[in-house]
Amino acid sequence: MMLFLRIKGAGKRIIKFLFLSFIYVFSYSAVDGNIIIDEEDLLFLRQLTKDVLESSRIYPTQKLPEPFGVNNTGGVLIRPGGKDTYPAFWIRDYAMSLETGFIKPEEQKHMLLLTAKTQCDQTWITQSENAMIPVGAIADHILVDTGLPIYFPGTYDYNLQGSKQNQYGLFPPYCDQFFFIKMAYYYIKSTSDINILVAKINGKSLLDRLELAFNVPPTKKNDNLVFTVEPFNGVDFGFRDAIHITGELCFPSILKYKAAKELSELYSRIKDNDKATEYNLIALNIKRKLNKTFLNENGMLNASTGKSAQPDVWATALAIFMGLLNGDDQIKASNHLRNAYKNGKLAHEGNIRHIITDEDFNKTTAWEVAKVPKNIYQNGSFWGTPTGWVAYAISLVDTNSARQLVKEYIEHLKKYDYRKGENFGAPYECIFGDFYKRGPVYLTSVSCPFIVLNADYNAMKEHQER
Repeated sequence: MMLFLRIKGAGKRIIKFLFLSFIYVFSYSAVDGNIIIDEEDLLFLRQLTKDVLESSRIYPTQKLPEPFGVNNTGGVLIRPGGKDTYPAFWIRDYAMSLETGFIKPEEQKHMLLLTAKTQCDQTWITQSENAMIPVGAIADHILVDTGLPIYFPGTYDYNLQGSKQNQYGLFPPYCDQFFFIKMAYYYIKSTSDINILVAKINGKSLLDRLELAFNVPPTKKNDNLVFTVEPFNGVDFGFRDAIHITGELCFPSILKYKAAKELSELYSRIKDNDKATEYNLIALNIKRKLNKTFLNENGMLNASTGKSAQPDVWATALAIFMGLLNGDDQIKASNHLRNAYKNGKLAHEGNIRHIITDEDFNKTTAWEVAKVPKNIYQNGSFWGTPTGWVAYAISLVDTNSARQLVKEYIEHLKKYDYRKGENFGAPYECIFGDFYKRGPVYLTSVSCPFIVLNADYNAMKEHQER
């Protein structure tokens, strides 16, 4: 949510900024200028998102394919997608889909309390003696049959998590703690059920658990940016858990900024002004340090200050949505993304890369350190999840290019729509050309763009009618 500092169109942007300040997907605001999605395409995306979300639901006692058992948690869970994609409850994928408006309050409450119940209450060393799970950690994913938390990516085995065979850091991912806070914030904002903050879960109130989770991801002393160093490294964000990133970390610091704003608002609701001020100051400090720490000459934010410290498309676009890049830096970044898109170095059929192709680390890998080959999975393939964020950023300098990107994204979904039959799978988790398509019926590939594009459409329609 920011103002584009050109005289032409500035008035419209100011009006839109004021109107959209409450809209939130990681604090998403709607895009500037003209509507960038046609009504027909939006209706298609809306229905597809609802259908994918329904396909992602695991109802009580519903049986999953062997060996994953039945849902014994007592309520609905939402996995990352349909067609047996990731047969467990992943916190981040669910939290990133909340603002679709398609998840019922009772479903939200169940998944929030389950996540709180499985929060780590005692620091412990994994059975392999290879990793540590700190007190306050939130699960990466939760098994549906046993309700056991798996704190590390790469396994469904409670005893093998954190082992060298499934090595995704020695510390649980840094993003899930902040998504847990988002789950609570959104539930309370949607229902006004402020009393849930004092509900006791395993002897601790929910509010205490939120605050405990907030302080799990490590920092440098007297700093607020998320920081990791070998050999204590953890995954910065689950959508690149196959990438090794160290130093000060941009993406989880952005998530921490939003979580601090949410905690500040929750404390304001219960009239604890001191705590509200404390967390608001943390957010302001992160905002101030983000640009100084990660910004490059093109206005892009680097992923980190250590390994894999490359210009990060996802983090940059997200920061633009959240108002963390402003003025000349915002314009530079938006132009850089627009130029990369027009030059064919950013997107494929409306799906977005983590890194612009000519900013790859070298000819053999996109990221500096990756567990997978180049152009496979998170190391250079194209994803639908960030398409809405990138379209927003591009629209600040070029509405037509933003519309074209969205149109290509919708056409890809229509071409490969999983509802056509067994040989179709869109929305996919990620793609590369025609030969590589991973993760059919993947939820955030439609839920995240839908939230952004739906907000844009509704806000611009209302503005036009005034």
